[in-house]
Amino acid sequence: MTAARLVSAAFGLMMVAAASVGTERPALIAALIAGVAVLVGLFVRPAATAAVLASVCAIAVSEPQPLLAALSGLSAAAYLVLAYTTITRPTAVALVGFTAAGLLAVAIPTGVSWLPLLAPIAAVLLFAAAMHPFFGQPAETGLATTTSGATTSE
Repeated sequence: MTAARLVSAAFGLMMVAAASVGTERPALIAALIAGVAVLVGLFVRPAATAAVLASVCAIAVSEPQPLLAALSGLSAAAYLVLAYTTITRPTAVALVGFTAAGLLAVAIPTGVSWLPLLAPIAAVLLFAAAMHPFFGQPAETGLATTTSGATTSE
């Protein structure tokens, strides 16, 4: 067993622990299933996805504090990334950034009932802003143009 798998499992167990703090019986059952799936995930990678889904169920049937839900989500994302690959600096920055944005969103009291309707529009605009450097670049076709204008296969 590699060190990366053990670190991944540590994030998985932290995900489960954060999701199960102060919960009642149904959430504890889901958290127990998630914990077992984390341990199985040490040997069978698809079990990692099942562990995250069970942890989401534990959060869905309970009312955790926003900080615990954010910690569970951050740990879940790190758990899945480490279960399948290595974590890079941009990935780590994105994980922490989105967690902070989520915490900021629940920390700001609004009073405007229609404000959540803007979330999908904001998500599309953020995605478009992130993809902006890739717009307008020529597609690679695998064909090269010769000086006479004819195309040849590379």
